[in-house]
Amino acid sequence: MGENTDLLADAVGNLLRIQNECSCAVFNECGLADLTIKQVACLKLIDREGDITFSRLAEITRTSRPTTSEMVDRCARMECVYRERSPDDRRVQYIRLTEKGRQIARAEETALARLVERLVRSLDRGELDLLVRLLEKVR
Repeated sequence: MGENTDLLADAVGNLLRIQNECSCAVFNECGLADLTIKQVACLKLIDREGDITFSRLAEITRTSRPTTSEMVDRCARMECVYRERSPDDRRVQYIRLTEKGRQIARAEETALARLVERLVRSLDRGELDLLVRLLEKVR
């Protein structure tokens, strides 16, 4: 069983390496190879929430308002987000994603799509069907 476990670890590791390469390629295409995990998480959160204020972002991330403001400032300098005043209450500012920010927030989805494309190019129909059936068993 040990040899099979080693082979499986190698195969899964290879898939993860390919997905990581795809993710890095997406970040490089956006011109932002040096993003931190926190910055990506922040962009993903803004993407998921839609209309989000500084206060709400600080609440969700459990960080102080100044810490949240600094993170948003860094993302704004990288042209990933911008601020927009509420038309109803000029004291309220929403944090919005730019197209670049949206691409980064959705990089994992894009990377997964690229990984799937590579699998489809590498395997024949029968192998793909078998792979799908095997992966569906994993819980």
